Amino acid sequence: MKEITVVVPTAEDMRELGLRLAGLLQPGDLLVLTGGLGAGKTTLTQGIGEGLKVRGPITSPTFVIARVHPSLAGGPPLVHVDAYRLGGFAELDDLDLDASVDESVTVVEWGEGLAEGLAEDRLEMIISRGDGPGEERRVRIVGVGDRWADLELDRG
Repeated sequence: MKEITVVVPTAEDMRELGLRLAGLLQPGDLLVLTGGLGAGKTTLTQGIGEGLKVRGPITSPTFVIARVHPSLAGGPPLVHVDAYRLGGFAELDDLDLDASVDESVTVVEWGEGLAEGLAEDRLEMIISRGDGPGEERRVRIVGVGDRWADLELDRG
C-alpha cells in the first residue's frame, strides 16, 4: 500500500489535482472518495473528467446515483457514482457497475465500506478540511494493490 498526502488550498487546486490524477488513470481504475459534505469530491471528479476528456457536465449524481460520461477523445468513459443514499453493498451491486468497471474509470463518492469489493486495485482518497481558514483541504491518497504500488503524483 502506498500513501501520499496532498494539501489543496482552493477549489481550483482540487480540480487541478483531478486533472493530474487523470493522467495516471486507465480503463479498469477505481477511485473511492471519502469526505464530508462540501469536501470537494465532485470538484475533484470534475478535474478527472476534464483530464479524461469526457462529455460533461459532471455534477453530483446524488439523485441519479450513477452517471456515465463517455469519452470525447477515444479514452475510457468515466462512471461517476454517489453511494450516499445506498443502504449497503447489495444496493451498489444492483447497479451492476462491475459490468463496466473493466473498461471505465469509476469514481465512487461516499464509497468507503461499500465500493472496495468492486476491484482489488484502487485509489482510496480521503478528503478532510485543513486546519487553517478558508477552502484548504488535505487529500490522503492510498494506493491499494499492485496497480498502485509505485504511485507517484507530480506536485505541479
